[in-house]
Amino acid sequence: MQAFMDKDFLLSTETARRLYHEAAADCKIIDYHCHLNPQEIWEDRRYENITQVWLGGDHYKWRLMRCAGVEEKYITGDASDKEKFLKWAAVLGKAIGNPLYHWSHLELQRFFGIDTPLNARTAEQIWEETRAKLADPAFSARNLIVRSNVETLCTTDDPVDDLHFHEQLAADKSFPVNVLPAWRPDKAMNIEKDTWMAYVEKLSEVSGVKIGSFADMKKALKARMDFFAAHGCTLSDHALNYVMYAPASESEVEAIFAARIKGRGISGEEEAKFKFAFMAFVAGEYVRRGWAMQLHYGCRRDNNQTMFDRLGPDTGYDCINNYAPSEQTAAFLGYLEKQGALPRTILYSLNPNDNQAIDTICGCFQSSEAVSKIQHGSAWWFNDHFQGMTDQLTSLANLGYLAGFVGMLTDSRSFLSYPRHEYFRRILCRLLGEWVEDGRYPADFETLSEIVRGICCENAKEWFGFKAKQI
Repeated sequence: MQAFMDKDFLLSTETARRLYHEAAADCKIIDYHCHLNPQEIWEDRRYENITQVWLGGDHYKWRLMRCAGVEEKYITGDASDKEKFLKWAAVLGKAIGNPLYHWSHLELQRFFGIDTPLNARTAEQIWEETRAKLADPAFSARNLIVRSNVETLCTTDDPVDDLHFHEQLAADKSFPVNVLPAWRPDKAMNIEKDTWMAYVEKLSEVSGVKIGSFADMKKALKARMDFFAAHGCTLSDHALNYVMYAPASESEVEAIFAARIKGRGISGEEEAKFKFAFMAFVAGEYVRRGWAMQLHYGCRRDNNQTMFDRLGPDTGYDCINNYAPSEQTAAFLGYLEKQGALPRTILYSLNPNDNQAIDTICGCFQSSEAVSKIQHGSAWWFNDHFQGMTDQLTSLANLGYLAGFVGMLTDSRSFLSYPRHEYFRRILCRLLGEWVEDGRYPADFETLSEIVRGICCENAKEWFGFKAKQI
């Protein structure tokens, strides 16, 4: 029996062990999509206890605690930090098969040097041990990033953001990590939302463009893209229900915009037409700027209305949506290609049943502009576990070019999340090792190492055009 999460955790063959320890383990981390707060990085945030760094805002853990019957008081309520941790420890101790079990123990091992499994019996000891260590400046936000071997990270930023903290971080030569903004214009696109008109007013104010039409909005967005580009932005990110194809004339889109700006509600068909026009516009701008485009879709959000009214969005009440028509995704990309407006693009679906569809769609739009110009994104959210990562990697290898993959991202708000890259790297090396040792690929360690280092780090640097920060 193999020891619990030892140095060869998940590495089931000699080839896997060699690939991980010699090729993958020391690769820099390129975290091209996360939700870290740039202000907290700039201010070098400190934490009094592990609850603050582990449970605050982590809807993954909140969902698991609810599944285990924990009262909301101990999840998002007014219980003390210690009480919340003790409840979490009791739940985690029995969370066999859940990726949170592996992530949490990797974080305890890598940051705190704690190999003891966390459960109800060990919780008190680990609470005290981590609390003492968090008092050390080595556990500040910046030091956690540096200790994780991060070279570049991209936050998620709205077009109206002033990017003040990105500017400060870029000028700070004492911090060796590139912290770059990523453009996330969902609030401008989501014309159906009750908050849309107020957002348009804010965008108008920040851009200096009085917005009374879709043409005006495009001018405002271009001005803000220029501002983001001046602060090092090279990529965008979009959250969509699905990738839609709903072409309409310019006059029809302007009429939809005009009706909505006056306060009229719009139909589902009108919403799709506006969002298609919006996405086609920004995609063309990304091509002109050399930006990459990330499309996240396949999520049904805020399903529990009672808890949404109580806690708001992003609190653990989302699920996989099974509506993501590949016909429309392919038609959207085909439209952009015909217009000369198809940027380097990453497709992520929350529904793992879309893996093969994504890989075959990607194959229709590849070109010599970039290795794997159209990417199948890393297993995302409900899929970033052992089986989900294995399935995504296998599908990409079967139907595409695994060696061109840009690899893992954290998609996290926690400064302790970087061991997720280690988890991914171990799964990658396990998979490749199995293929070698059952005779499906030669034991060509030089080529295998190139593939592994590419997926773990080098491909993302080249594909996004990232450079290490100059100190």
